[in-house]
Amino acid sequence: MSRFDALRERPFRLLFLGQAVSLLGDGMVGVALAFAVLEVTGSATDLGIVLAARTVPLVAFLLVGGVWADRLPRRALMVTTDLIRFGAHGLLAALLITSEPAVWLIATLAGIAGAASAFFSPAITGIMPAVVGTERLQQANALRGLTEAAGRIAGPALAGVLVVGIGPGWALAVDAATFAVSAVFLARIPMPAHVPVEAASFLADLRDGWDDFRSRTWLWTTVAQTTFGNMLFAAYFVLGPLTAETELGGAGAWALIVSAFGVGLLVGGIVLLHMDPQRPVLTATLAVALYTLPLAFLAIPTPAAVTAIASLLAGAGLAVANNLWETTQQRHVPPELLSRVSSYDYFGSLAAVPIGMLLWGPISDEIGVSTSLWIAFAGQLASILSLLLVREVRELPAYPTPAPATRAPADAGA
Repeated sequence: MSRFDALRERPFRLLFLGQAVSLLGDGMVGVALAFAVLEVTGSATDLGIVLAARTVPLVAFLLVGGVWADRLPRRALMVTTDLIRFGAHGLLAALLITSEPAVWLIATLAGIAGAASAFFSPAITGIMPAVVGTERLQQANALRGLTEAAGRIAGPALAGVLVVGIGPGWALAVDAATFAVSAVFLARIPMPAHVPVEAASFLADLRDGWDDFRSRTWLWTTVAQTTFGNMLFAAYFVLGPLTAETELGGAGAWALIVSAFGVGLLVGGIVLLHMDPQRPVLTATLAVALYTLPLAFLAIPTPAAVTAIASLLAGAGLAVANNLWETTQQRHVPPELLSRVSSYDYFGSLAAVPIGMLLWGPISDEIGVSTSLWIAFAGQLASILSLLLVREVRELPAYPTPAPATRAPADAGA
């Protein structure tokens, strides 16, 4: 099977092309939004408010998004959320180009876009098994991961050029346009007729997703570890720039380290095109252990170029782990529950990150930056390796075991 066979299937090809454009926009928004706020107020506090306003609705609405992505036609929901993000970012771009909008207005529009993303993420996880054959599912996820990696590399660079050349408002305008392009591609995906689910209350639907989620030991134990581990890894985002500033030479060193992580995501995506392991959760657990490396190299600290290599390995490990993890859910979780179950995964992955970002600054003030980074590294690595004690994590196969066929009873008169 060719490494690009998944692209021969027209539904996935349309999804892939739309996502390639949209993820470029996602890569742009961090730079464009940050410099938009700084251009208007120049305040780091205001920037923090806007970034929080974008993140909090994303986390808050994930479980709601999972329920509705299982209730509604997923393609229609994804088109709608893309159009909402197009409208929110487009309006913000127009305001920035023509005036100086108030911070509360920037935060509100950023929050609307963040809330829309909370519905899009569970929907795209759920739609994948419907747009590509099961045997090509991991390959399709790997190709989609490559577009995400490329967006993380090219998006910030393009946004930087536009911000410097013509202003952050125009960068956000280009970002908004990418959502419109994505919506056009999504709308053209041929899908089978949607079969409405049996009417039930929102809480009942949420509980059904929870029951399936907690019934799978490999799933809930890994998500629990990820919640704890991501809270620890928040030290990278808080203390990494500080270490770069005080020990490694400044912003240029930090840019090198962050860019290397994006390259690692790309490398991991390429590796995935050549593999389909028989024990995917075990492989994902071992791969994500690489994600802890930058914490240790920053704690030493090593020169920026060496830490960048660690960051590249971390990105590659994370790309492999995330792809195998998502593919395993898509193969093992029933399609009618997939978006709800994946929303618990997304929620667990993101919910504790803001807590970690609030904690690591005060902790480092008390015990020092290097000691804090070592604690974060050791705690995260130990929590990852503890998953190897879970039998399902070690042994879950790539594909569900088919139910045994029921044998017809023997003819009593034989």
